[in-house]
Amino acid sequence: MSNEQFRQEIDKGETIQLEEAGAIEEPIKPGVRLSADHADIYHEALERYPDDSHINPDDEKRLKRKLDRRIIPLLGICYFFYYVDKTTLSYAAIFGIKKDLNLGKQDYSWLSSIFYFGWLAWAIPSNLIMQRSPPAYYLGANIFFWGVFLMAQAASKNFAAIAALRVISGAAEAIADPAFMLITSMYYTRAEQPSRISCWYAFNGVGVAGGGLIGYGIGNIKGALASWRYEFLIVGAACSAWAICLLLFLPNSPATFKGFTHDEKLLMIARMRKNQTGIENRKIKWGQVREAFTDYKTYMFCFLGLIGNIPNGGISNFSTLVIQGLGFNTLHTALLGIPQGALVVIWIGAGALINERLPKNSRTLVCALFMLPTISGALGFLLAPKDAYVGRLICFYLTGSYQCSFVLSLSLITSNSGGQSKKMLVSAMIWFGACVGNIVGPFFFRSEQAPKYSLGIGAILVCNILEFLLFFAFRFAFMYENKKKKIALEHSGEVYDANATAFSDMTDKENPHFEYVY
Repeated sequence: MSNEQFRQEIDKGETIQLEEAGAIEEPIKPGVRLSADHADIYHEALERYPDDSHINPDDEKRLKRKLDRRIIPLLGICYFFYYVDKTTLSYAAIFGIKKDLNLGKQDYSWLSSIFYFGWLAWAIPSNLIMQRSPPAYYLGANIFFWGVFLMAQAASKNFAAIAALRVISGAAEAIADPAFMLITSMYYTRAEQPSRISCWYAFNGVGVAGGGLIGYGIGNIKGALASWRYEFLIVGAACSAWAICLLLFLPNSPATFKGFTHDEKLLMIARMRKNQTGIENRKIKWGQVREAFTDYKTYMFCFLGLIGNIPNGGISNFSTLVIQGLGFNTLHTALLGIPQGALVVIWIGAGALINERLPKNSRTLVCALFMLPTISGALGFLLAPKDAYVGRLICFYLTGSYQCSFVLSLSLITSNSGGQSKKMLVSAMIWFGACVGNIVGPFFFRSEQAPKYSLGIGAILVCNILEFLLFFAFRFAFMYENKKKKIALEHSGEVYDANATAFSDMTDKENPHFEYVY
């Protein structure tokens, strides 16, 4: 859309279409263009707070603290189960699943990868369905069935049965990360998103450590079933129980968030004006779909998902086997997952704190910085003598720092994608790439190379170096796009009006006031 077309459109003072908003019939005042569900409260928020100077900083701080209490724990605990779910197969490996199901040489690697085939097939359709649905309800329902399918894996008698269930589980899990990113972008400004995404993603590390404790506890159960079957039953039941909490307490919209006063909801909406990415719109816009698939940045994010998750696919499924191969017994191997998880939390927390204290547009530099320990760890693991067990264990722990970089990179999507349909698809594409990476990753860890797994650790090293370089490519791409927008605005002579485009559901390319952050 050209600047002239945009100006003509907002000057019409056009009426919000009822099928999109369903809320008000009077014309929006000239210069303010809205396109959102619950449009009446969005209009009222802009009337109450015409610009950010009308927002009381103390009121905003209190609101942010309340949002943090109501949203972050719900997402964080769900993410804890999300990662524990991934480690169930890893712990099942040391609890005898290979023997009990007569798994062949590469069958375990296939079980690790096949989960992501379901995710891969369902990632984009699931994102489009979520746009048409209340996001919290759709997420909660998927998490519930994800737990059910995980419990069902405990009844598997052969490779075919557990493989089929893992494909279905992957499809149910496909919406988790995009939903978390969407919900974060609905309630937090672009400056706040890196730290909030880091908060709930840090539970990934808690999941690694918790998986170790759960694995240790389950390993000591002397029951009628094999230990690995209890692993699936207990973790699956906990996932489904938490899904019910999400259905009851996670918000679908700022306009309907229970436990907040009307005035708090108005402030909640008004402070999101600066994002210029819109908040909610349940109508799929096919023009935005086309733009998403013709924007080169979409494919950069997809590639980031790929190279960022080839290491993850290997580490999440083979970490216990790598540690066990260093000479530790089964229960000690389970316990040694705890410091691995604790380090992930520390990496992510440190990255969020450093990013907050640096000047604006330092995200890609912090991402690149936290790739250095994982590159060093992979090199050390490969080059260390075979009998340097402690040194190789420390090096293996260091490889977890890439998680911090990947977390901060997720905020590049939530902050730099405008338009609801486009935002959902760009988010889906990074996880599409992540699926492929998680499918491919385990196959670099070949059983005949145990316990050193030279090919697997080498693949981690190559991917980490590529990811390090990609963050600088993102940085220059966003700088280039901002420069183009600045030149276009200078030539048009258009006066900046944040209200005109804040909730108009325009894409980052269409919105002449959109500024990329990096």
